[in-house]
Amino acid sequence: MTAEALYREAKRTALILAAAQAVVGASAPIAISMGSLAGSYLLGSDKSLATAPLTGFNIGVALATLPAAMLAGTFGRRNSFISGTGLTAIGGVIAVVALFQANFWLFALGLLLVGGGNAFLQQYRFAAADNAPADFKPRAISWVLGGGVISAILGPQVAIHTRELFAPVMFAGAFASIVGLAVVGGLILSLLRLRKDELSVEAWREEDSARPLAEILSRPRFITALFCGVSSFALMSFVMTGAPLAMVGCGFSPDEATLGISWHVLAMFAPSFFTGNLIARFGKEPIVAAGLILLIGCGLVALSGIALWQFWLALVLLGVGWNFGFIGATAMVAECYRPSEKNKVEGVHDFLLFSTVAFASFMSGRVYHGFGWEMLNWVIFPVAGLCLVILGVLALQRRRTARPA
Repeated sequence: MTAEALYREAKRTALILAAAQAVVGASAPIAISMGSLAGSYLLGSDKSLATAPLTGFNIGVALATLPAAMLAGTFGRRNSFISGTGLTAIGGVIAVVALFQANFWLFALGLLLVGGGNAFLQQYRFAAADNAPADFKPRAISWVLGGGVISAILGPQVAIHTRELFAPVMFAGAFASIVGLAVVGGLILSLLRLRKDELSVEAWREEDSARPLAEILSRPRFITALFCGVSSFALMSFVMTGAPLAMVGCGFSPDEATLGISWHVLAMFAPSFFTGNLIARFGKEPIVAAGLILLIGCGLVALSGIALWQFWLALVLLGVGWNFGFIGATAMVAECYRPSEKNKVEGVHDFLLFSTVAFASFMSGRVYHGFGWEMLNWVIFPVAGLCLVILGVLALQRRRTARPA
């Protein structure tokens, strides 16, 4: 295949995955904006477990990351991704049934399955990168995550307009809409024609040149990328999960809280249209560092007051900080493995990532109800600061290595 054809196919793949990200990915803002509120609605007087369904969502992502990678290696990514939309739809159905039955733990199970479907969604960025020439990889990742701009608008708007659809059973309509989004996403993914899938699966799983997993995971660059990516995502989840509860607790309406999440998710994905270009110009590590500084800015704004604009601005900074930190770290990870190592490395990476994110979302509710909105934001500073130190150490090591003897 000529270089021109490679770029053309890479762009086509990235656009299809971006479209699927936009549609299937809309289930995530619905779960994020409505999950803890619906959990609070289903609970009695003790609201400390209100974020447990959203924790279930993140646990589902963590538990399904390794199976998603294995399915991709066995049946090809296209078929794997389509099966992920089926899992998302099943989770939506169970969540609706749970709301009609007022069953809190069944609702949490439904969100766990929706999260399991979203684990397949997390593989989209790797699929786009793996099917692109080296210099197009950061842009391919950015394009796919850029589909989240549409999901950031679509998801919350669907939630706002459907949450009372089955009144007096609140929120059921919002979770029913997840089923329709999953079906449409499956149809979009059926258009995929991945180069790596068209090669024989056996050839793509060739292990002769693969290094031991422990060797890859112990490399300083991989450790740095993993730690910064996990920290960026976990901090985002920790603060974002508690934000709707904090806004409603401060007297704002559920719709205002949902719009805050909409601004947040929009900020998460809108920069993706130029993050790849920024990485190409300034490098991966500086963009990760910029993301961490923006997360610190989020904490400063959130601690400055509890007006609606302060909640929304903090959530916007949280989203942009996540974008820079996570895309930069993902691009660093993509440089750390060979094609024959991709499935095991990506699977382990996302398992560690979303296990930590699940823990962060669970602790968000506990910390919020125990110590308040302020403590959620104070946690940002030591974690982001440690990441900046580790990035600085890596930069110094690389400088010493590059220095001529």
